[in-house]
Amino acid sequence: MRDHPSAENTPDSDVWHGRATNRFQWVFALVGAACMALGIELAVDSAWTSGVAPLVMSVVGCIAAGLLVLFGTLAFVHVDLKLDRECLEIRCGHIGLPRRRIPLAHVAGADFEPHVTPRHWGGWGYRWRPEMGTAVVVRRGEGVVLRFWDGRTLTITVDDAESAVQVIRDRLRQGTPGAAH
Repeated sequence: MRDHPSAENTPDSDVWHGRATNRFQWVFALVGAACMALGIELAVDSAWTSGVAPLVMSVVGCIAAGLLVLFGTLAFVHVDLKLDRECLEIRCGHIGLPRRRIPLAHVAGADFEPHVTPRHWGGWGYRWRPEMGTAVVVRRGEGVVLRFWDGRTLTITVDDAESAVQVIRDRLRQGTPGAAH
């Protein structure tokens, strides 16, 4: 899943942008919408004779499950990565939440990971595993692994991850004392 480099992502540019998208998650969003529609249909046109309590539980359950699936998947349909001279910003989904802003001063290094899969992280989304660190996984494929000075790591799936790693390494070299500018 590589896009052609844009003019924004040239080595002389001040800001590098990257993005990864998972179109398959739209299927889950449709399932969430269908659950909500079922709950509304039950509320409007129900012929339940067994009482009000089971009907209310069914309606509330369908609508709650639908909202949870719908908004949970839309939050991780894509991830945007923006890298400027001082920090790296990660924004997820259409609303941009969750969002994480990381100063480059906190980053010890960056590595390219060619095979990031949701299976290794326990699914899509914002993930944490004690033995692996934290990850933002929206699809399988290439990603960037950030290593922090305190030993933690953050993996982000993004298209053209090799380019992102190179830009991060260049910026880290420029920011070190005694480095030639």
